[in-house]
Amino acid sequence: MTKPYLGDLKERYPEKVTTAQAVASLVQPGHRVFVGTGCSTPRSLLAALEALKNPPPDVELVHFLTTNAMAHDADGKALTHYRHRSFFIGSDMRAASRQGLVEYVPIQISKVPDLISRGSIPIDVAMIQVSAPDAFGYVSLGVSVDVIPAAVAAAKLVIAEVNGAMPRTQGETTMHIRDIHKLVPVHTPVQEYVHQSATEEIVQQIAKYIAGIIDDGSTLQVGLGRIPNEALRYLADRKDLGLHSDVVTDAILPLLEKGILTGRAKSQLKNKMVASFALGSRELYDIMDGNPLFSLHPIEWVASQEVIAAQHKMVSISQAFSIDLTGQACSDQFEGELYGGLGAQVDFVRGSALSKGGKPVVCLTSTTEDGATSRIKALLDPGEAATLARSDLHYVVTEYGIAYLHGKSIRERALSLLAIAHPKFRGELLARAKELGFLDQACTIESAFPYPVEEEIQVTLRTGKVVKIRPAIVSDSGAIKALFYSLPADDKYTRFFRQVRALSSHEVQKLCNLDYKLSVAFVVVQGERENEKLIGHATYFVNPSTNLAETAFMVSNEWQGSGLGGAMQRRLMDHAKARGIRGFEAEILPENSKMIRLARSCCDNVSVQRDEDSVHITMLF
Repeated sequence: MTKPYLGDLKERYPEKVTTAQAVASLVQPGHRVFVGTGCSTPRSLLAALEALKNPPPDVELVHFLTTNAMAHDADGKALTHYRHRSFFIGSDMRAASRQGLVEYVPIQISKVPDLISRGSIPIDVAMIQVSAPDAFGYVSLGVSVDVIPAAVAAAKLVIAEVNGAMPRTQGETTMHIRDIHKLVPVHTPVQEYVHQSATEEIVQQIAKYIAGIIDDGSTLQVGLGRIPNEALRYLADRKDLGLHSDVVTDAILPLLEKGILTGRAKSQLKNKMVASFALGSRELYDIMDGNPLFSLHPIEWVASQEVIAAQHKMVSISQAFSIDLTGQACSDQFEGELYGGLGAQVDFVRGSALSKGGKPVVCLTSTTEDGATSRIKALLDPGEAATLARSDLHYVVTEYGIAYLHGKSIRERALSLLAIAHPKFRGELLARAKELGFLDQACTIESAFPYPVEEEIQVTLRTGKVVKIRPAIVSDSGAIKALFYSLPADDKYTRFFRQVRALSSHEVQKLCNLDYKLSVAFVVVQGERENEKLIGHATYFVNPSTNLAETAFMVSNEWQGSGLGGAMQRRLMDHAKARGIRGFEAEILPENSKMIRLARSCCDNVSVQRDEDSVHITMLF
């Protein structure tokens, strides 16, 4: 809804009100002109500047993210008389970047205000868009605060489009007319930016994985990109989520309507949705208009790592274009072309890692849209910069699963990332990883399927403790070895039918690197994914000729008698039954009475055959 002006602007401020054409002529040769951000980009001022008959030479336009501000011809070529210094190469700037008209500055956007205030990035003129003034002469910066206050403070000439359709937002968004030199009334809708709904199954799968990482009471940062925004659709069963983000989009609206996004658990600005700018629809702008639930602030505060770290269970969700097997991620280039930027990603990844219960999540599809190129690479390609250091990555998510990298070795990282790469590229990635010395020559990757997150279950043992039983993955090898070495010698012998003092790499791979057709394994873990402890392992191997499966178990000595063995046995049975397996069989030592009791407690049709050296158990479903 368009808001009326409070009185006639020209009558109230006759010395300030002018036209876009008139103020464009005030820009002089060599000027650095700041341009407002996103949906607040002052498009009429830019159009007038570009329309000058004699454009002033050596003028540079300085900006963060612009939306529909750059004119293009029928062939997609950018039409501009000026050079651009940009901190983000969005769709508006890609053609100009290809034409060599853009100076891209790879920098965290939170650092830009300081560079402006120190004069390292000089600003002569600031062109912004604001709301209509109130009765006291105050305007609102509306849907974009970000770096605008710093640019306005540094500029010698401040020119503002005054738009009655701009919402008056709350937070640190107000400025007085006296701090604006020229006012240009405009009567146009505020630019809208709507993320296209992601219907692809691949994107949906990634979004579901991400949602599974997010706990009740988390504070969210949701970066630009279809996948992070899509993840919010799968949070309908959460409680008391909060928002502390660089940008706010329409993706939050369903969570607001359902009472899920409350901010009650936040540690700072409790009950408020905090952001620095908004990119959305008129519906979002109308909800934000005068609404104290939303609080917009300068980007240097919103994206301060210390402020982010202070948030409760801070979850950062952002995208990357490619990631290598050591964990380096590139977010501003792909296949040699600049696209995107650092934005606030680095700050939120690092800040959320420092938050109590925080989780930095970086997501990407396993391949490019045409499926021709893997986005997971042995090493980043020439021209792809490491915008996120490998020490910064925690969660990485593709449609093939979740890899947790923090605190892991290069070998462990490579194995984890190989497991979530597209299967058709795993062979060449594996070979390259061996060439680079990341993995030993015996290593293989068996599973070609997405991680079956639906197979994860929570189980309450008879002791009252809750554990998770989930499919084993190749990166569990180290934890499985640790479990093996924790077993008493008798248990090792019982489990392996021989005196085994060590597990080779080849042997441990048989316990976690499986095809999930003829070989299946589950592990039991306790604790959060980023700090989980593996306390049990259960596997079955199918004999196609009999359609029976041989089973084997390992249970941590500390958890003996807790009911963990029974829980694993029932989980294997449920999984096997669903696949049409006839039953289980196991060869055990005669003295392993616990295993015999376990079999009989879980299945009615159990036969036991004894000889001198072993006992053969058959369980028919």
